[in-house]
Amino acid sequence: MEKLRGNPRLRVVDFAADGLEAVRKAGEVRPDLILLDIGLPSLNGIEAARQIRKLVPESKIIYLTAETSAKVAEVALSLGAEGYVLKIEVDSDLLDAVEAVMSGKRFVSRHLTD
Repeated sequence: MEKLRGNPRLRVVDFAADGLEAVRKAGEVRPDLILLDIGLPSLNGIEAARQIRKLVPESKIIYLTAETSAKVAEVALSLGAEGYVLKIEVDSDLLDAVEAVMSGKRFVSRHLTD
């Protein structure tokens, strides 16, 4: 996250402690890009993305998660997320994912498991 804060082309607007708060804030702030974890409390990231898609369909979503299952990534991306970054790859992948997604491309970390 420090790389995001230090990037002059990006502005971190807000944080949410759980999925319900993420949905609420997405509707209020209407950000260009949303980073979501799948393992959020109160409302998991997949369900949060489903609700965010209805509220703010123009926002791009990147999952930033410890969940390495290719099947989970497939479900997450099928809901309209544009990126899937593994936390173990955050240093090498996050900025690349943000740049790819913001330019209209999809990004998925390489080390997913079956």
